[in-house]
Amino acid sequence: MVETAVIQRHTNRRQPDGRAARTERTNAAVVEALLALIEEGDLRPSAQRIAERADVSLRTVFHHFEDLESLYATAAARQITRVMALTRPVDPSLPADARVVAFAAGRARQHEAIAPVRRAALLSEPFSGVLHRHLTWARMRDRDETARVFAPELVARAAGDRREVLEAMTAAASWSAWESLRAHQGLSVVQGRRVMRRMLSALLSQHHR
Repeated sequence: MVETAVIQRHTNRRQPDGRAARTERTNAAVVEALLALIEEGDLRPSAQRIAERADVSLRTVFHHFEDLESLYATAAARQITRVMALTRPVDPSLPADARVVAFAAGRARQHEAIAPVRRAALLSEPFSGVLHRHLTWARMRDRDETARVFAPELVARAAGDRREVLEAMTAAASWSAWESLRAHQGLSVVQGRRVMRRMLSALLSQHHR
């Protein structure tokens, strides 16, 4: 009887953990389904499409996520983790030319990887507070990284000029600029990377007038 009671208590303790693990797996499956559909070109997949891709019922989707906004929030957090994994910090003590090359290569790699999800996020940003906050954070992070990498050149400038050059460099290396180069101007990844390097180098060498 004592052994049976001990086993029962043990089982009862494990059950919540099992349910939590199943919940986590289902959450991950739904989020991955959303991201996979977006990457395949369905920039605004319906809840039904997401459920079908995740191999769960529509009811299950809304059991695990209160609404699509909360699903977007989780997917945005997952996307940020992916982007962070692609980031390779550039040493600001390197020569300027080497920094420009490394920085442009990193941004090109990042922008290419996130392109489908970023397009989908931009479509929904005006209607989603969650996506707006995540995109604002991502833009500020990119700006801060630009300021860090090119701090030696920026700090040598007068305050007003420094701000303008930083904003210009941030724009030149932004996802929006990359999308223009790749999707609108038809450049290859290699060509786009070269153009980004040209813009950054020109801004760094430009003298204040």
